[in-house]
Amino acid sequence: MFYEERQMEEKALMETAAKMCAAARTAPKTKGVDDIITLVLTGSEKVKLADKMDEVYLREFGETEGHYVRDAKNLRASGAVVLIGVKKSYKGLPHCSFCGFKNCGENKEHGGRCAFNTIDLGIAIGSAVSVAADNRVDSRVMFSIGKVFEEMDFIKEKDILWQGIPISISGKSPYFDRVKKK
Repeated sequence: MFYEERQMEEKALMETAAKMCAAARTAPKTKGVDDIITLVLTGSEKVKLADKMDEVYLREFGETEGHYVRDAKNLRASGAVVLIGVKKSYKGLPHCSFCGFKNCGENKEHGGRCAFNTIDLGIAIGSAVSVAADNRVDSRVMFSIGKVFEEMDFIKEKDILWQGIPISISGKSPYFDRVKKK
């Protein structure tokens, strides 16, 4: 068999995305409760997400240049995006109040989010991006991707906090020389 470089790079990219999802799944979780969700977008679904990022930035900020637009360009230049989310849940830990409420009941009553959900998400993201680095695949964590993904109808389950990690195999990382708005 003869495999061209693009075939091998695409295979490596998707294998890395799968390993990133596995790393997020096996990352340590508060009380051993797994509320992490992962998925990967490529092709037209990835482009729809990037287009929505442009739309949201215009709607929210009234501008066509800014960090969401910059991140959308980075997403378009990527082969795939790994999305990692955490479901809203309450851990029921006594004497905690890291969330800013007296206890889990008060937090839930006010529609707050358990601080440990966010911590678990951060640990899962750290595990995932370490896999990308170990496989020499460029990546960048982008809250903007996750925030816009929340508005889209890719999945039915709602009330999930998402973060996006675009990944790329190219001669130069698309995430390195990111132009900042002046």
